[in-house]
Amino acid sequence: MFLSKKTKGFFVEMTENSVLLARTSSVSAPMEIEELRECPIGEQSAVTETLKQLQPRRPPSGYLHAVVGVYPPRRLIRRHTLELKRMREQGYMADVFAQQLRIEQDRYTVAMINAGDGADYDLTKSSQKDVIFCGAPNDDINATQEKLLDAGIYPERLELGSVATLGALVDCLAFEKSKSPTLVLDVGNDTTHSFILSGNGVEASRPIPQGLDAMVPVVQKELGLKDEESARKLFRSNSFDFTGMGPLLIKRLLKELQSSIGFYEVQTGQSVGQVICIQLSPKLAWLEGALAASLGIATLKFDPLPWLRSRRVVVPDALSKTAGEFRWFGLLSLMIHYTPQDAAIPIEKK
Repeated sequence: MFLSKKTKGFFVEMTENSVLLARTSSVSAPMEIEELRECPIGEQSAVTETLKQLQPRRPPSGYLHAVVGVYPPRRLIRRHTLELKRMREQGYMADVFAQQLRIEQDRYTVAMINAGDGADYDLTKSSQKDVIFCGAPNDDINATQEKLLDAGIYPERLELGSVATLGALVDCLAFEKSKSPTLVLDVGNDTTHSFILSGNGVEASRPIPQGLDAMVPVVQKELGLKDEESARKLFRSNSFDFTGMGPLLIKRLLKELQSSIGFYEVQTGQSVGQVICIQLSPKLAWLEGALAASLGIATLKFDPLPWLRSRRVVVPDALSKTAGEFRWFGLLSLMIHYTPQDAAIPIEKK
């Protein structure tokens, strides 16, 4: 179906904590952001009302048609180096799925992209050895789609929010001519996906079986709470400052991260200089600082607005403060269609 330039664009990011929504002047760049909204996850009435405000005149289907970023709990995002000489061997890719990725291939929907530029991997040429496997179990995808439809949202395009965010961060690092490799942590309830990025792409990845839920028993023990549920509610709230307890809560995760960083630095001779956490609730903002302090590196700080302008996405003054907060970055990443031939124009460092 042909979409005119006057067609509004709608973007939705559904995280483990909230639903972020945006309306833009067009479905693709150049565009201007017209609205940014947020709803608590699980509050259907709030989502329904926000959808009405974003699009008062709904299509006959009754659904908001949008580009959607999601975070399935068992998502797969793994960098892997292929053995190009074996690509034509029967069973080689099946072995990669079973032995390296440790998943059942027929139960997953998986895409392969180049680790450097994010372009779709061309299996017929097999000229690039460094790839990223991106996907999720079919059951998780179906459940996510049902959840979206129940909320009144029809996904015109469904993306892994982590992948969109990583691509945008790589583009930002290149845009700002950053020379320092960056540790990016996608901290979920059960798993932490760890990545090391540079302006050249995703250089390392590792899933760590330590997430937020693993910190709850420590909270219970240290504060003498009667059960884990009480500890979980306190941990997720703003009623207690966990900054001082941070080093103890992240102790197990920190050990795994130090191992990954050490291996990367020995292999490349480069030092990881900064860290940033994606998809992290504002109530847990202390976690990023605790990780940075324990690792002895800085937290990544940048203004996304100049980068967005280079991508022909205009943020009006009334929304510039909101859009400048990093928790909106994943949603903004969905608006960027990146191709190597259309890279963002770098800015000169002064």
